[in-house]
Amino acid sequence: MPAITETTLTRERILRLFPDVAAFSESAPTAQDAQLFDGYDEEQVKLMEEVCIVLDWNDVPCGSASKKTCHLMTNINAGLLHRAFSVFLFNDEGKLLLQQRADEKITFPGMWTNTCCSHPLSIPSEIGDDLPTSVMGVKRAAQRKLDQELGIPGKDVPLDGFHFLTRIHYKAPSDGVWGEHEIDYILFIQATPAVNANPNEVKDVAYVTPDELRAMFNDEKLTFTPWFKLICESYLFDWWANLDQVKSFHEEGIRRML
Repeated sequence: MPAITETTLTRERILRLFPDVAAFSESAPTAQDAQLFDGYDEEQVKLMEEVCIVLDWNDVPCGSASKKTCHLMTNINAGLLHRAFSVFLFNDEGKLLLQQRADEKITFPGMWTNTCCSHPLSIPSEIGDDLPTSVMGVKRAAQRKLDQELGIPGKDVPLDGFHFLTRIHYKAPSDGVWGEHEIDYILFIQATPAVNANPNEVKDVAYVTPDELRAMFNDEKLTFTPWFKLICESYLFDWWANLDQVKSFHEEGIRRML
C-alpha cells in the first residue's frame, strides 16, 4: 500500500478507488454488515450509518461515505480520509473536561479522551466550502454532539464561544477491523455547563488539571484514544497554559502527524 501523501490523496484517486463517494446513497444492510457488527450495541451500529465528509489531502470535500465505510481499516489503508473535530472544554477554573468512552462504542471503547470527538455530517449546515465555513460547520457539529453525548445544551456552549485553533491530520488503528484517518479540527471553549452524560456514549467524566492529566497518563490501568495522546504529547499543555490567549494559536495550515 503506498504511503499516504499529497499524490495518493487526490480527488481523482479517491473517486477511482471509492466510486460510491461521488454520489453516496444509503443501501440496505448486507449479510457482510450483519457479520461485521455481530455482538455490537444496536444504537452504536445505527450511528455507523451517519454520513461523513470524505476529503482530499488539502481538506477539500470529495463527497460522502458512511461512518462505517470511513472507519474500516481496509478503506483507511487505501487512503480514505474524512473530516472530524475534537472539543476541549475548560471550566472557569481552567480544568479540562475529559470523558471515558462507553464500552458500547465500536471504536476505542472504554478509553479516556478529550471532552467530545466526532464528525461533522455531510449536510449543508456542517460541510463548508472554504475554511471559515468549514470551521462554522464543525462548530455546529460540536454543539450537536455535546448535547447528544454529554447532555450539554447549545445555550451553554454557544457557537461564538468555540475557538478554532488548527487542523491535525492523523491515522490510527483501533483494532484489526476499525480505525481513524481524519483531518481533525481542534476547538477550545471555556464554559461551566451542567453535564448529563448519555451512558450509551460516555462511561465516565472528570475535570482535571494539567498535573492530574499527566498522572492519569502514568496510570497503567488507564487507556487513552490515540488522537488525544498525540495532541497532548505535542501541543495541548502549551495551549492549556495560555487559555487567556487561545486566539493567538489560530492557524490556517494543517499539521501532519502521520
